Amino acid sequence: MAKLVRQQQVDAFVGFYAFGLQESDDADLPVPFPDDFDFDAFVSTHLGRLDITSGGHTHTATVSVEVWDGPPPGQDPAGWDERAEADFISTSGDVAVWSMHVGRSDDLITLADAGGSWRVRVCCAGRAAAAALSEGEGTGHGVERYLIQFWPAQS
Repeated sequence: MAKLVRQQQVDAFVGFYAFGLQESDDADLPVPFPDDFDFDAFVSTHLGRLDITSGGHTHTATVSVEVWDGPPPGQDPAGWDERAEADFISTSGDVAVWSMHVGRSDDLITLADAGGSWRVRVCCAGRAAAAALSEGEGTGHGVERYLIQFWPAQS
């Protein structure tokens, strides 16, 4: 059975229905955030980058990040509005939250001491509430919630 290695909570400043996780140092990435963002997909990837489309235009989402030593237990689909899995490659082992409004956040997410290949599962709840908030008041905090789980990819 897989074991949880580390866990942290960060804020994602959503702008234009989008945010991403990307290598902390993006200097060598061929497609840095937000270039070529796919707004039609809940989750999409580029080398060193994970793009996430939100239900709301402008708000602050709560993101719980978990790093596991193997595939984590499955999530009950009833508790989530959206779920997706993807492959992710990190050259450094450190990623940061990126926003279309504010760029790179100061929060650093450590996947490992060095780079590697990962599987990632992204689950989201509160999408309809975030969409309604965007049409009404405009901004909010923690209405939309994400669980992002990383584990080493099988070779």
